[in-house]
Amino acid sequence: MRSYDVIGFEDLLGDVTPGDLILLYGPPKVGKSIFCYQFLYSGLKGGEPCLYIAADYGSRQLEQRMMEFNWFLQPHIQNGEVYIIDLLTRLAGIKVEDSASVKFSSAQNLADLMVKVGVGTRELFRKSSKFRSVLDSLTMIFAFNPPNLVLRLMKAYKGRVSEANGIGLVVHTIGTVEPQFESSLMELADWKIFFDGENIQLESSAGERSAKYTITGEGIKYWGLER
Repeated sequence: MRSYDVIGFEDLLGDVTPGDLILLYGPPKVGKSIFCYQFLYSGLKGGEPCLYIAADYGSRQLEQRMMEFNWFLQPHIQNGEVYIIDLLTRLAGIKVEDSASVKFSSAQNLADLMVKVGVGTRELFRKSSKFRSVLDSLTMIFAFNPPNLVLRLMKAYKGRVSEANGIGLVVHTIGTVEPQFESSLMELADWKIFFDGENIQLESSAGERSAKYTITGEGIKYWGLER
């Protein structure tokens, strides 16, 4: 029998500390977004609020996708434990208004995005001594902006999250930008996590580790952790 660790990724990410930036990368359709939902929800269940930047899907889609795993986000949105920045809905031409916990911006307006990130990190810092922040993903942002500008955005994002004592998670699909920019992106990360559909590989200053994983109706399950 396999011994699974499911929701919290404690064995995988136990050495992550506030101020760290995690880069989650890999090819398409290997579970990167599901990892984000699980990272968000495990933080909420542990009392850590979350800033969530949805760049490849809207805030409604985020809720719907999480419901497929019986992770219900709406109560946490209503009580202010989740601060969502939706970059896609207005880009699709849908007219929407900001609410207290859901803000709308665009992948084409990085200055506005960073203003909202600053407001969100301050709001969450007031609520908790630590929080989580997710950006899923860089694909749309790279599609609409010069790569050097995106790298500057990542430096600013890392700084804002770190200053507020948060842990940042950024998702990148390999092959969507030139190799030299991917290398620069890797250099910004304190932790690098690679998904390939079967294996998880982690790299940080503390060393490397790996595990097998699968995607189930309960989220990502992993086993066989090796250090």
